[in-house]
Amino acid sequence: MTRDRLAWPYLAGLAALVAIPALAALALAFTDFGGIGAPRFVGADNFARMVGDEAFWRSLANSLLYVAMAVPVRLSLALAFALLLARRARGAGAARASAYLPTVVPDAALALVWLWLLNPLYGPLPVAFEAAGIDSPGWLTEPWAARVAIAAMGALQIGEAFVVALAARRAIPARLYEAAAVDGASAWYALRRLTLPMMAPVLGLLALRDVLLSFQVGFVPALLVTDGGPRYATTYLPLYAYRMAFRYFRLGYASAITTTLFVLTALVVVVQYRLARRWRP
Repeated sequence: MTRDRLAWPYLAGLAALVAIPALAALALAFTDFGGIGAPRFVGADNFARMVGDEAFWRSLANSLLYVAMAVPVRLSLALAFALLLARRARGAGAARASAYLPTVVPDAALALVWLWLLNPLYGPLPVAFEAAGIDSPGWLTEPWAARVAIAAMGALQIGEAFVVALAARRAIPARLYEAAAVDGASAWYALRRLTLPMMAPVLGLLALRDVLLSFQVGFVPALLVTDGGPRYATTYLPLYAYRMAFRYFRLGYASAITTTLFVLTALVVVVQYRLARRWRP
């Protein structure tokens, strides 16, 4: 009974901040609502409109491309740092904190830092390219360069994945490595045949989680650094829904886009749940 009472504040917060807004968005998805007056029920018209909306499909493609670019790099970096910093050594704690630190920086502050780094006039990165005699890509003016820049911002936030991968690596019993060393196994062989197979369930779940979150992130960097451009190259689904809602006041259509994004996310959650059950001992 005491535990149930302690859970009520969290359940109330979950209902107020997640469940009720989600249900409201789902209801608005079937209406024509501009923010003023009563919503007008239009059935599935908003979803039918998405089928012929080129900007929606472009935003979806941008989101998928962001996931394809950012997720593999982020997980590879998290795994590499976890393997390098798994041993107890002098300075390892500071290195682990440094790997996690970018994750706790607010998205807006991080976006402003990157905006300064990529500034074509005085940004350190273009200046370094120029000093090396290399033509700097138009990080803020060329579509593919902007896509790479936004994906790099997301890929370098490895903190949470790094912590989980580090815990998975340190959970592998040391006696297994001792046995492998006795058998004459090299470090590369132990990595391929012992470390990675033992970490595979965790890495698989991290990959699915990262895909899940990557569909929903990128809004702040794309808005503050590139404003969705150039030429809609970094307009992702969350940013497109935001513009439909608060720039064009098509809240019903924006809710339909958000609902579609939720359905895509739910499909990933189902895959994640089934994978977790498969790996259950």
